[in-house]
Amino acid sequence: MTDFTYDTVLSELGDNGVRTITLNRPGSLNAMNRQLIDDVAQAFEEANADTATRAMIFTGAGKAFCAGDDRREHVHPETEEEARDLVQAIQRATHAITLGAKPVVGAINGWAVGGGFEWAINCDFPIWAQSARGFFPEVSLNLFVTGAVTSLLPALVGLNKAREMLFFGDRYDADELLRIGLAWKTVPDQDLMSAAQDTAQRLADLPPLSVRAMKRVLNAAALPDLHRALQLETDATVAGFMDPETTRRLSAF
Repeated sequence: MTDFTYDTVLSELGDNGVRTITLNRPGSLNAMNRQLIDDVAQAFEEANADTATRAMIFTGAGKAFCAGDDRREHVHPETEEEARDLVQAIQRATHAITLGAKPVVGAINGWAVGGGFEWAINCDFPIWAQSARGFFPEVSLNLFVTGAVTSLLPALVGLNKAREMLFFGDRYDADELLRIGLAWKTVPDQDLMSAAQDTAQRLADLPPLSVRAMKRVLNAAALPDLHRALQLETDATVAGFMDPETTRRLSAF
């Protein structure tokens, strides 16, 4: 078994071909600082390259999956170059999760906010604990979403619901996310990891060639604008970072 070591992420491989990747900043509700963003990207890239890994579980340690941007450690980009570097790091993580070769089962616990909500949506089989919640605060902060959600979200819930979720930033519980098709399934909190493990094991037991082909072809056929969405999101988010109004709204959030 091969475990990989990162500062803010645990990556542990079971003897059954299932790797569990865990956001590991529980004292900050797994909020996103630059180290976490880079570690998530590297963890999924290395897991996808690892021949012993056949399926993955993505979850968060402690009381939350990921509470979005870490306000205590937020370093606002001062130049367009710095802003673009940050956003491309976020999109690198999305690319590794969504477009990586191997299937990802989400085990979504507690809050999934902003970028954390995006990571939950990036999973192939997102399982939500019944107490989990998610929302997008970006537009209210004069920012923009990343994670290819401008392509993924309308495909999952329809354009009208995607508009509602992205413009207004309303908060959604797990039952509502299941009803609209964003959650694949919901389970009692105490059953979250066992349900994720069972699903990941089913995936790991399937022939890897056909599993990886199915993930690749489904994304290419159902989401043909995924790469374009990533680029458009990057440009829009960089523009948001460069607007002084964003700094004011982030400070007041």
